[in-house]
Amino acid sequence: MIIGASSFASSLPELQKEVESIELYIPKLGLYRGNKLVKERVKELRDALTTSNMLTSMHAPYFGESPNYPVELMVDTAHMGKVQFRMMEESISMADEFDCSVVVIHPGKITGDRETSFKNMVDNLRRLSLKAGDCGITLGLENKEGTDPTNLCYTVEEHMHAIKEVNSPSLKATFDIGHANLTCGGDMKKLREFIRRLGDSVVHAHIHDNNGMNGEKYFGDMHAAPGEGSIDFSVLHELRFDGVYNLEVFSIEDVRRGKKVLESLWRHA
Repeated sequence: MIIGASSFASSLPELQKEVESIELYIPKLGLYRGNKLVKERVKELRDALTTSNMLTSMHAPYFGESPNYPVELMVDTAHMGKVQFRMMEESISMADEFDCSVVVIHPGKITGDRETSFKNMVDNLRRLSLKAGDCGITLGLENKEGTDPTNLCYTVEEHMHAIKEVNSPSLKATFDIGHANLTCGGDMKKLREFIRRLGDSVVHAHIHDNNGMNGEKYFGDMHAAPGEGSIDFSVLHELRFDGVYNLEVFSIEDVRRGKKVLESLWRHA
């Protein structure tokens, strides 16, 4: 197990002291002015990364529902136009340039007919997978929370179905335990079964906590430090994956708390 953290939590130098891998969260890195890539900023980030031996992954732009999410970087993978394809392909190219192992992407949103939205998403993911294959990058399609009924791929069945339909070696799964907990209503038996059904498809994992129920904000998706919600993280022993377990939390203090939980979990395995 490799413990990582999102650059959403803190600066790169601070994260480098705590974890072995950093997930480069595109919307917060200042790489864009509006929806235009700033090449000078890309060079600065590349230079900063080359001075360390950190492993890296990347989180591509997505459909962010927080008021702080930049509207210019909104990407719904079920409904993409020329600008959205350009930004996603830029993420894949940057991931190649930065030596990232995985680019995390979100599934799409349901607009109108679910079946049509799903088909559009699959078609768009096929195109992105071709670009990823050309760059030697693996895309990790993330499962979303079932408390938001407009999400695609919140059930393990639909998540795996999407990956099977795209049928590309460049598209695998990012397992998000917080989102799965919300989908399973905080039921650890259901969560264990969710994880078992992922099989060998996982290339990246997102770790954070919540109470397993809808809430006043973000459909209950708290992104709290492990130990602050209802998840029994011993369910991770069901996951057939030994790569990066990325703490997707909001502060360096939460990274430290989460790291202790994960280290203890594996120490007592």
